[in-house]
Amino acid sequence: MAVDSKLGLLASRAPNFGHLLVHEPLLLVHGAAAEAAVYTDPNTAMIKCRQFGEALTEQAFVQFGLPKMPEKQHLRVKVLSDQGFITQRVRHWFDGVRQVGNKAVHEGYDRQRDALLQVRACYELGVWFHRTVTGGDDVADFVPPQPASTPPAHEELFALLAAYRAELVEMKTSVTEHREMAAAEAAAQAEATAAVTRAVADQAELKALVEQLMGTVATLQQQLTTRAESAAPIDAALRDQFVEQSTVASRPRLTEAATRRIIDRMLAAAGWVVQDRVDTNVHAAQGVAVREVPTGDGRADYLLYVDTKLVGAIEAKRQGTGLGGVDCQTARYAADLDTGQRLAAWRTPLPFRYESTGVDTRFTNTLDPIARPRRVFSFHQPSTLARWMRSADDRPDAPTLRARLQQLPDLNTGGLRPAQIEAITGLETSLADDRPRALIQMATGAGKTFTMVTQTHRLLRHAGARKVLFLVDRNNLGRQTETEFANYRIPDDGTPFSALYNVQRLRSGIVLDSTHVVISTVQRMYAMLRGEEVTEADDRDTYEIDDAVEVEYNPAIPPESFDLVIVDECHRSIYGRWRAVLEYFDAHLVGLTATPVAQTFGFFHENLVSQYTYRQAVADGVNVDFDVMRVRTVVGEQGGSIPANVPVRIVDLHTREERYEQLDTELDYRADAIGRTVMNPSQIRKVIQQFHDDWPQYFPQRTHVPKTLIFAKTDQHADDIVEIVREIFGGDARFCAKITYRADNPEQLISDFRNDAAFRVAVTVDMIATGTDVKPLEAVIFLRGVSSATYFEQMKGRGARTVDADEFQRVTPDARAKEKFLLVDPVGVTDSPLVDAKPLQPATQRQVSLERLLAKAASQGIDVDEAAALSSRLTALDKQITPAERAELADLAGGATVQQIAQEIERATDADAQEAALQAGGQDQQRQIVLDAVRTLAEHPELRARIVTIRRKYDLPYDEHTIDEVLSVEAKLMNSDTAERTVEDWRAYMHEHRDEITALRIAFDDPSGDPATVYRSLTQLAAKIKDPPHRWTPDVLWRAYQKLGVAQGNGGRKGVPELMAILRYELGLDTDLRPHRSTVEDNLANWIARQEQQGTTFTLDQHWWIDTIAITIANRLHVTPHDLDGVPFTTRGGIDGFVRDFGDDRAEDVLQELNQELPA
Repeated sequence: MAVDSKLGLLASRAPNFGHLLVHEPLLLVHGAAAEAAVYTDPNTAMIKCRQFGEALTEQAFVQFGLPKMPEKQHLRVKVLSDQGFITQRVRHWFDGVRQVGNKAVHEGYDRQRDALLQVRACYELGVWFHRTVTGGDDVADFVPPQPASTPPAHEELFALLAAYRAELVEMKTSVTEHREMAAAEAAAQAEATAAVTRAVADQAELKALVEQLMGTVATLQQQLTTRAESAAPIDAALRDQFVEQSTVASRPRLTEAATRRIIDRMLAAAGWVVQDRVDTNVHAAQGVAVREVPTGDGRADYLLYVDTKLVGAIEAKRQGTGLGGVDCQTARYAADLDTGQRLAAWRTPLPFRYESTGVDTRFTNTLDPIARPRRVFSFHQPSTLARWMRSADDRPDAPTLRARLQQLPDLNTGGLRPAQIEAITGLETSLADDRPRALIQMATGAGKTFTMVTQTHRLLRHAGARKVLFLVDRNNLGRQTETEFANYRIPDDGTPFSALYNVQRLRSGIVLDSTHVVISTVQRMYAMLRGEEVTEADDRDTYEIDDAVEVEYNPAIPPESFDLVIVDECHRSIYGRWRAVLEYFDAHLVGLTATPVAQTFGFFHENLVSQYTYRQAVADGVNVDFDVMRVRTVVGEQGGSIPANVPVRIVDLHTREERYEQLDTELDYRADAIGRTVMNPSQIRKVIQQFHDDWPQYFPQRTHVPKTLIFAKTDQHADDIVEIVREIFGGDARFCAKITYRADNPEQLISDFRNDAAFRVAVTVDMIATGTDVKPLEAVIFLRGVSSATYFEQMKGRGARTVDADEFQRVTPDARAKEKFLLVDPVGVTDSPLVDAKPLQPATQRQVSLERLLAKAASQGIDVDEAAALSSRLTALDKQITPAERAELADLAGGATVQQIAQEIERATDADAQEAALQAGGQDQQRQIVLDAVRTLAEHPELRARIVTIRRKYDLPYDEHTIDEVLSVEAKLMNSDTAERTVEDWRAYMHEHRDEITALRIAFDDPSGDPATVYRSLTQLAAKIKDPPHRWTPDVLWRAYQKLGVAQGNGGRKGVPELMAILRYELGLDTDLRPHRSTVEDNLANWIARQEQQGTTFTLDQHWWIDTIAITIANRLHVTPHDLDGVPFTTRGGIDGFVRDFGDDRAEDVLQELNQELPA
C-alpha cells in the first residue's frame, strides 16, 4: 500500500487526529502514535506527544509566515506568543507536552494517566490549529483511548477516563426543535458509546498503521523543517485573520447548556429580562427574551419581545461552533411562526435575528437593503430595537441607517479639493455597499479632518445618523478636531455646524444623550468602557498597559452607541493594544492616515477607498516639495570621547545645578547618545552654524530666517539647542523658544509661532511632531533620530503645509510665497528607508517607570518581562552613578552592588534559565527564581527610594573637549529620476564596463583574495560613478532598489559595502539584496554559535573586541592588525590590548577568522 493511502487510512482510524492530515501528515503520525501507546507504552506516548508539539510549532511557522524559526521549542512558542498567534491557554498546552515529554526522555517517566493527559493536550492543540487556519469547527469531539482489556486498576486513571466519557456525552447532547432533553441525552449517550466502541475496534489496525509509517517520519520531518526554515511571509490581511481566528479557537469548546448560561448573562447585561416559556410575561420590561419557544418550524432558542411586540429570534450554538450558515436556521424560525406569534409580531418575518455561541455573536437586520450577518460584541439593548422600529415605521422607504446610506444626495463639491471629493464619494460608496471597514489615505496637510467633518455632516443630516465617534490618540489632535468642527460652515447656507449639532470632546465619563459628535482619545474611551471614573482634569495622552486591552460590555456605552467611528492617525491606534476598543462598537469603521503600513491595510480589510499621496499633493499644490540638506560631522557620525582626569561640566537634570568634576575613566559615547546620556555643544553648534551659513542658498534674496522647527531628543537637549541658536543667529528670547509639554503655556507658544514674525525658530521634542499645523514653516531640522517611517512622515509633514500668500508674508515679510521647505538632516534620517512598523514591545520595555518596576518588585507583583526591563534599567543606572553613590547603594543593599543585583535578575529572566526552572518545578519555579532575584530590592525599601532619587538626579556630562568638524554638506533634491530609470541606467553601466565588473566578480569569488584590494577597487568604482553624467552614490543606488521593493532592511548610511552588496546581487552571487551590515551581523551570530558549540566561550572584554571588529568590517570590509592601533581600538590598548585579551596563541587566528567569515 502506498504511503498516501496508508496515511488516509490512518486518518480514518485516528478519531482525535485524523483531521490534521490536510495540514501536515507528521502531525497525524505523531498524534496517532501517542494515542496508540497510551496504555501499552506510556513513555513512548509522552515522547510522541512532545514530537507532536514540536512539529506543530514548525507547521505554525510555515502557516503564519514567520521567518527565522528558533531551534529550541520553548523559544518557538515564545515567538508565537509574542506575535499574538497563541494565547496563554494554548501556550500552556505547548509547555505541558514539552515538559512531560522531556521527563519521559530523560527520566524514563511512564505514568499512564499523564500519557492520557498529554494525548488530550495534543488533541486540543490540533483542534486549535485547525480552527485557526480554517476558521471552522468541523472536528470530532475527543474520544478517549481505551485500554485493550479490563478497566485500569489505577483509581485516578479510571476517574479521568470516566470524566472524558461523561464529557463526550455532554458535548454530543443537543436539544433541538424536534428533541427534548431526555431524548437528547439518550441520543448523546448512544453516539458516545458508538464512538468509543469504534475506536476500540480500530485499535489494532491503528497500531499496525503507525508501525508501518514509522519509516517515513524522518523524511516527513526533514520536509517540514525545510519548509519552516524558509517560511514565506503572508499578507497583512491574512495575518490579521489568523490572529483573530486564533483568539476564538483558543477558547474552550463548551457544552450547549453552558453556552446558554453565558447568553442569558449577555442578554441580562443588555437590559433584557430572560424568562422560561412557562413564565412568559412580555409586560415585565421593555425587552423580554423567552427561552425554548416552539414555532411553526421547530423550537427557537429565544424569541425577543420589545414593548410587548415579537421582533426577533436568537439561535444559540455551543461555544466553538462556527456560525457560518446558521443564519438560515434563524431565518426559518423568524418566518415560520404559529398563529399566535404572527398576531404578536411587529413584522413578519421577524427582522432582528441573532446567532451566538456566547463568544461569537452575529446579527442580521432584514430591514437593511443588504441583509447579511455581521459580528457584534453583544446583543443590542431593547431601547435600541425600539428606536429602530420607530424609524422603520416613520420612513418605510428607508427604514434603517444602511438603507439611507444608499440614498444620500449628490455631494456639494463647493470648497472641496478633488482629493477630498474622491475620499467622500469613495467612502459613501463603501458605506452603501455595507463594507464594515474603510481606509482613507490622504497626505499630511491635504485636509483629512475637514473631509471627515463634511462627511459627518452629510451622515447626520441626510442619513439620520445619531452619533459619530471621532477617535484620536493624542489630546492635541482632539483639540484640533474640535476646532475644525467649530469652524465648519454648512455648504448650503453657511450655518455653523455647532448651531445645528452638538459636539462633545470628552472631558468626563459621560456621553451626553444630546450629543451628535463625540471626540475622544482612544485611551479615554478605553477607561470609560472599563467603568473607570474619568474627570475633566484627567487629560491623559498615554495609558500604561502591558498587553492588548480587553473590554467588557458596558451598558452605559453599549456597542450600538455610535453609527460611525472615525479613527484618526489609525496607523497608531489599531495595533494590539487598542484594537478591542475599535472592535467593540457596532458601527462602520473609517481609518484616516497619511502613512499606511501593511498592518493598516490588513485591519481595514484592504478596503482602500481613497488614496492621495504626498507626491500627488505636491503636484496639486496642496503641499509643497522639499529639499534635503544632509550635514555630516565627525561627532554626528562617529561619536566622541571625554578623557579621564580632566574637569567635566556635569548638569543635574533634576535641579539643573551645574558642577565640575573629573571622571575616573574615559567616557566613550556613540553618536546616538548625544542629547540623551551626554551632551556635545560643539556638535549642535556646528549643525546650527552650517544651517545659518547655508539657508540663503535655498531661499535666495531673503533676509528673514525661514520659520524653522528643530526636533530635539530631550527637554535638556532642547534647552541647549535654544541657547546655541540664539547665540549663532544673534537672536533674543522672542527669536527662538522651546515648545514642549514642560514649557509654560505651550498652546500659546504654538499660536505665537504661527503668527509672530519675530518668532523664527522653535525647538520641540514631541509636542509639534504630529497633528499641529504651523503652515508658515519652511525649515525642519532633525537633531534626533527616527526609527519609524510613519512617525518620520508625520514629523516631516510639519513643513509641508501650503499657506495663503498674504498670511505667509505677514510672518515672513520678504517672501513672495511658500514654494518649498528645507529638511536639514545631521543624524541620517534620510540616509536609508525607515521600517514601516515594528512588533509592539511590552509596556515594561516601552514606558513603565523605574519607580513602578521597583514597586512591583517590592509587592511581589513583578513578572518576567518586567523583571528583565528592571535589570536593564539598573544596568544603565550603574553606568551613570558615581563611585560614592555606588558604594552608598551597596551599603543599603547589605553589600550587593547595583550591578550584581541587575546581573542576578538578568540570569533569572534568561530564556534558558526560565526553561530550566519550568522543567524543574513548573511555572511556580519560574516565578520563584524571579522573586528570589529581586528579593534584595524587595527587602530594602531605603534602597529602592535611594535608587529612585539618584535616577531622578541623573547627572548629564557635557563633552566640551571633543571639538566637532563638518565632514560634508550634501544637497539632495528629492524629485530626481525615477527608481526604475536609475536601476536601468546602472545595469547599462555595468554592461558597458563589464571587464571592470568581471574583475570584481572574480575577486568576490576568491576566498584567498585580499579584502583591502577589493575595498580599494570598490572605492575607485564609487568615485567614478559619482562623476557626471550619472552622479550616483551607493546611497542613491540603494534607495532606487529599495523603492522597487528589491533592497531589504534598514542598512543605515550607504557606502562602499552596500555598493558591493548591489554588485553581488546583480552578478547573481546573492539571491537577496541586503545591507552589508545585516550580512555581517548574521554571519557574526552564526560564527559565535559555532564557537560555543565547539566549547569556546568569550569574556566581556573579548566580546567588545569581536563586536567592534564586526562594526569595522561592516564599514570597511576588513580589519588589519594596523587598524587595531587606530580609533576606536586604541581605547582598549590597540593591538597590544587585543593580544592581551585573546592571548598570543589565539589573537591572530581570531582576527583572520573574523575577516574571512563576516564579510562573505
